[in-house]
Amino acid sequence: MIKFAYTILYVQDVAKTLEFYEKAFGFTRKFITPDNSYGEIITGETTLSFASVTLAKSNLKDGFQESNLSQQPFGIEIGFTTDNVEETLKIAVEAGAIIIEEPKTKPWGQVVAYIRDLDGFLIEICTAMA
Repeated sequence: MIKFAYTILYVQDVAKTLEFYEKAFGFTRKFITPDNSYGEIITGETTLSFASVTLAKSNLKDGFQESNLSQQPFGIEIGFTTDNVEETLKIAVEAGAIIIEEPKTKPWGQVVAYIRDLDGFLIEICTAMA
């Protein structure tokens, strides 16, 4: 059986990123390595992980495109559901997120907003689908 276990985002500062996700979304830190090059937060069934750009470069000999706020976001997003998009958005912005799209109600009734985190990764904050 194959199971989706985790997503790893390559970031500049793992400790700072973990603090952002803890403050912005109330997630709990699972662990961080002693050298601060890798960390995980508990988000539910799937773990969200962060690796330092330095660690990622040591794993990928041909390199990769780094995410940053000075460029458009990648064509991928991570999504968090909440009962209150507006309140979650407010707390995330207070923690350092940047609003990309204000909350909108989609034709199917779901409320959706978009932000970028400290490293420029795109995050959808939305109500759960019925």
